[in-house]
Amino acid sequence: MLGQLAQFCFRRRWIVLITWIAVFVGLGAASGTLGSNFRTDFRLPNTESREGFDLLANGHDEQGFPGQIVFHADSGVTDPAVQSAMTAYFTEISTIERSGHQIRVMSPYDPAGANQIAQQGPQAGKLAFATVDFPRELSQGEMTSISEEIKSKAPTGVAGLTIEFGGDPFATFEPPSSETLGLAFAIFILIVSFGSILAMGLPIGVALAGIGSGVAITTMLSHVMSMPDFTTTLGVMIGLGVGIDYALFIVTRYREGIHQGWTPERATTVSIDTAGRAVMFAGTTVVISLLGMFLMGLAFIRGLAVGASVTVLMTMIASLTLLPALLGFAGRRIEVTRWRGLISVSIFALGLLFVGLKIPAVGLGLMFLALLTLLASFAVKPLRREVPRRAVKPIRQTFWYKWSRVVQHRPWPAALGGLAILVALLLPVTQLRLGFSDHGNDASDQTTKRAYDLLALGFGAGSNGPLFLVADVPAGTDPAVVDSVTKAVQSTPGVTAAVVNPGEGDTTITSWFVVPSTSPQDEATSTLVHHLRDEVLPAATEGTPVKVLVTGSVAANIDFSDYLGRRLPLFIGVVLALSFILLMIVFRSILVPLKAVIVNLLSIGAAYGVVVAVFQWGWGSSLIRIGNGGPIESWAPMMLFAIVFGLSMDYEVFLLSRIREEYDRTGNNKTAVADGLAATARVITAAAAIMVFVFGSFLLETERAIKLFGLGLAVAVLLDATVVRMVLVPATMELLGDRNWWFPRWLDKILPRLNVEGHVATDLDRELEELVEQESTRPT
Repeated sequence: MLGQLAQFCFRRRWIVLITWIAVFVGLGAASGTLGSNFRTDFRLPNTESREGFDLLANGHDEQGFPGQIVFHADSGVTDPAVQSAMTAYFTEISTIERSGHQIRVMSPYDPAGANQIAQQGPQAGKLAFATVDFPRELSQGEMTSISEEIKSKAPTGVAGLTIEFGGDPFATFEPPSSETLGLAFAIFILIVSFGSILAMGLPIGVALAGIGSGVAITTMLSHVMSMPDFTTTLGVMIGLGVGIDYALFIVTRYREGIHQGWTPERATTVSIDTAGRAVMFAGTTVVISLLGMFLMGLAFIRGLAVGASVTVLMTMIASLTLLPALLGFAGRRIEVTRWRGLISVSIFALGLLFVGLKIPAVGLGLMFLALLTLLASFAVKPLRREVPRRAVKPIRQTFWYKWSRVVQHRPWPAALGGLAILVALLLPVTQLRLGFSDHGNDASDQTTKRAYDLLALGFGAGSNGPLFLVADVPAGTDPAVVDSVTKAVQSTPGVTAAVVNPGEGDTTITSWFVVPSTSPQDEATSTLVHHLRDEVLPAATEGTPVKVLVTGSVAANIDFSDYLGRRLPLFIGVVLALSFILLMIVFRSILVPLKAVIVNLLSIGAAYGVVVAVFQWGWGSSLIRIGNGGPIESWAPMMLFAIVFGLSMDYEVFLLSRIREEYDRTGNNKTAVADGLAATARVITAAAAIMVFVFGSFLLETERAIKLFGLGLAVAVLLDATVVRMVLVPATMELLGDRNWWFPRWLDKILPRLNVEGHVATDLDRELEELVEQESTRPT
């Protein structure tokens, strides 16, 4: 089927190209017309914090997303000029609304907000804050719009008055520019690795076509299901990785065919029916890994999974349909590179690099210089000359073949050494603590960081993340119960203040405002929440019908982390099991997929360990400017596993499919491993290098979570492409020998047969043998 698809796309390349252009433009126009409806639904099922939010809503005191307006006045916050300006400001912004939902402002000048003025220390009387409550019904875009409007209306004409804005609603998220850096690095690495402009350009062009289509479909799907606003960013990041990998693997196989003297059509057919099969199964594995996030049971994570899967699927389709059509246009010219193209593309890539580094003037200047160089080539003859082609070494004279033989001659030291490296890096995972970092880790030039520091200075670190207690106190309940809860909480170690709000009117809902002594991200705060829930509050209400719930954004974050921590083993287990079954069907082996799953799990665990050491323990944190150590973002292990396991299985399928192909051809496991590694090592190394640079560039961003994500991905891909692919795989396959391919006969009869090695190459070999036989019997 794939061979016939490749022939059709090659022969009808104009039809395929025009169809792709029409689909690309149509999807872009449709998504642009519909617009996006990205939104994040963080509601957790069956958690105490959610139950508390619902109870607060029943008491007409529903809590939304809290923010703070922190202000400092040298003359004191009660100075008439300061109080007049700030009171007018609070009155003005309290009228702001979107979609019929209005924000709520609690001013420190209101009687109920008297405790929002610093009373002790050097900031007494000079520092105060107002709380701003954003309704939960607002979309992300509406919240951003309101926060910008609040900032723009802040008074500026009062001497000695400083205003900062704290909390999540006022945090600014700047999308990472790593996609641009990734393209620049990809161009450089592919040119150096393959020495051909077309061999570099085709994978990038196909990847961009798939990514663009996937992002357009994802944008339209945001109207159907809940998707956070960074879904497309995640899709672009993953699509850039797998898209270049898939197309590069096929192009490399195509060039091998051209070097062997095949026609472009035959080379295209063979590459799609062999490498294309590996691409199809690798893409399926990535999609399985991503869709496994459905097991987490959260709406916004399902949206992330669907968005990323759609992008991967579109890049895979582009690799199997658009790429053979483009190979038909390229033909044998894929081996021809002229100096004008090499110089122009190199300068253009350097310009992209500066744009990604946020130096647009230099970047755009270099891009213009690249265009001038291309135009100048029409007048300068040397620029039109061909770049000398590199001599293509036979596989068994390459570095990677020699390296494989070195590892295979000493398999035990190589295997044990590789495992020792992974286990040593994995050890910090035993201390993993999931949670959410607070705004104390923001960059110093962010208003949220300055507001956080001011609040901690005047009111204590816990003021940046207060807790809310809520209970339904039925009519006729002894009032002493409420006093008992208040006194019990006030006397609890780790609590700075606890203020009761008995409610107004006919409501039976009572709430408490509790300020911990530690910051929201501190482990002691999490311990305090569990201590209140498990011991303090049950003891204070024992023998009464009153049940006090601990809620608020900090408690919700703790519940969120606990929930994901409980679901993570199920997610990992199901993805591993499904991947094992798929690999077992593909390679007709028990030990090969089992070893692949175990080793990939170890490499991902090693990446987790590095992340814990840097972001939780603080090792080398000053080098990447992330402030003090804190918890690991609770969503990070899940996302890292889904992406890295998918990418690592890509490399696994690419390598093992070629080894299996060589084994089926020769029946010799030793030479099959060496030949398969030598044939795929360069493309795997180039693809991994691109990903390491792309993900590593995330460390240049300002957001701690993005830095964490980038470091984890970069380390995982680096370990997978070096320690795993180049050491552990050849060493373990040498140790197992022919047992690699042992498969029970009864299982072989039950499972469906999926051939990932293809048929075209085998058919070609048979035709070649028949031709040689005919020539040998023909009379001279």
